[in-house]
Amino acid sequence: MPPSTLLSPSELSYLHTSLSLNPPIRPDARSPTTFRPLIAETDLLPTTNGSARLCFADGSEAIVGVKAEVERTLGAGNASRHVQWYGDEDTQMHSAEESVDEDRRQQARGQGQDSWIEVTIDMPGFGRDDDGVIVFLAQMLQEGLVADGELKDRLWIGWGWHWRVYIDILLLTAPNSYPLPLLSLTTHLALLATRLPAPISRIDEDPLFNDDWDVAEPLYPSSASESASKPPVTLLVMSVGDNIFFDPSREELAVADAVCAVTVGTIDAAGSAGKRRERTPRLRLLSLRTIDPPARLAAAASTTEAEDDQGAWRPARGGMKRATVGRMVKIILEAGGVGEEIMTGLGGFYDG
Repeated sequence: MPPSTLLSPSELSYLHTSLSLNPPIRPDARSPTTFRPLIAETDLLPTTNGSARLCFADGSEAIVGVKAEVERTLGAGNASRHVQWYGDEDTQMHSAEESVDEDRRQQARGQGQDSWIEVTIDMPGFGRDDDGVIVFLAQMLQEGLVADGELKDRLWIGWGWHWRVYIDILLLTAPNSYPLPLLSLTTHLALLATRLPAPISRIDEDPLFNDDWDVAEPLYPSSASESASKPPVTLLVMSVGDNIFFDPSREELAVADAVCAVTVGTIDAAGSAGKRRERTPRLRLLSLRTIDPPARLAAAASTTEAEDDQGAWRPARGGMKRATVGRMVKIILEAGGVGEEIMTGLGGFYDG
């Protein structure tokens, strides 16, 4: 967690009361669903397959680099028994070559493995890679990428070969708030900017690639269609009373009743027969985790000191109400909601 605030008990009580109002009043005058201003850029590391830098208005900054290498898939069976889209006839082989890209995508469905994605985080002030905070953040990000299913399937090259992706995250500044949203949004942009060499071999052959980087294929192809698949994002959401707030600041987290990390991803809006379903939701829930707010960590001391002071604010005890969780998810997933707004806004930083 980020360092605790230096607010006095009376300031914490005033802040909690302001956030409990209807409508609530946030310290920086944002609406409950408004995110902090940010600056972002992509393709800044020349030796990577994809990279991005993102900086919040409070000075928190992160850089993500994505590297990919070809590996042999362990336990892959005989390729010949899997290949069903061409036979001995020349006409069949010619037809397959014309649609090799589409066949490759169809064959890749369900072939990906979780181990093909590796996430590492480096944060100032944490000298060990196995520190609990770093391990938790890395697992949170990897959990969303794996649960999405799209990314690992895109790493499949052919029978017996795959891409292994290394996502290296560097937090350049000490976190002024919980760093999970910053790291997730930066990773999202880096994956959007990631390009892989274009394959020129069939899926049953040892992989060969075009060495011209200008024809490299994006890991997530840009599309004018609103249903184009995109990397997942993890949003930090907190509640105070009946009010829900997105992208909370460090001061707001200090008086939060409950905090959740919600990971969402895009969903293919095309039906199984290739026809578009107009009312198919564009986003889906991938994971939801509760996070202990800073107030809970110091709850015992605060309660003891203010036991006889009825005017002092005390941290909430217990878990989060199901109704509150349901409202959080609805606000994110609904058409035109926060999740769609974030996906669209991040896409503006990288248009392919």
